[in-house]
Amino acid sequence: MTETQTETINYNLLKNRFRGYFPVIIDVETAGFNAQTDALLELAAVTCKMNDDGFLEPDQKCHFHIQPFAGANINPDSLKFNGIDIDNPLRGAVPETEAITGLFQMVRRGQKEAECKRSIIVAHNAVFDQSFVMAAAQRTGVKRNPFHPFGMFDTATLSGFMFGQTVLAKACETAKIPFDNKQAHSALYDTERTAELFCLMVNRLKTLGGFPPFLENS
Repeated sequence: MTETQTETINYNLLKNRFRGYFPVIIDVETAGFNAQTDALLELAAVTCKMNDDGFLEPDQKCHFHIQPFAGANINPDSLKFNGIDIDNPLRGAVPETEAITGLFQMVRRGQKEAECKRSIIVAHNAVFDQSFVMAAAQRTGVKRNPFHPFGMFDTATLSGFMFGQTVLAKACETAKIPFDNKQAHSALYDTERTAELFCLMVNRLKTLGGFPPFLENS
């Protein structure tokens, strides 16, 4: 790429920040660790946008309590850990199909508005969350999955690199982001804190001069 071509890139646009990917922060709560057999019980997502100065900010969000799919395994230890009462009618749980459809629709709208080519999941210990989202998408047969099939951004790795902390609560504490342990393991709360942490790390790199990348004259 020539110097003239480099100067035409507007790095204050989201489509130019992550190689055309639209970042979507996600957190799930489940009834176990196996995405193929264990129930997906809660799902939350937050999209991002760039402000006029090129700093990343949380944008749209969605949140679903989800009914266990037919034949799903329910591990009592997992329910004890996340505090979910799957039989409580006040949960307002919806079928997996409705949750995945709602997620995909929100993400595709944001992706289109940002002129990004594809979306990418951002999560804390992202392999876990991605596996449950992808398994639910396959199970329900919902079409037009906007997410990269295996690529992801893991904020546990990023915060370990930036702050020396890999636990979400400790990473937020180090980054001066308020974190209420009493609200932890709520998908929406954890997603909102992860989104704040991700945006802070991306913006800190920009403030320190690490992005846009330094390109030597050829």
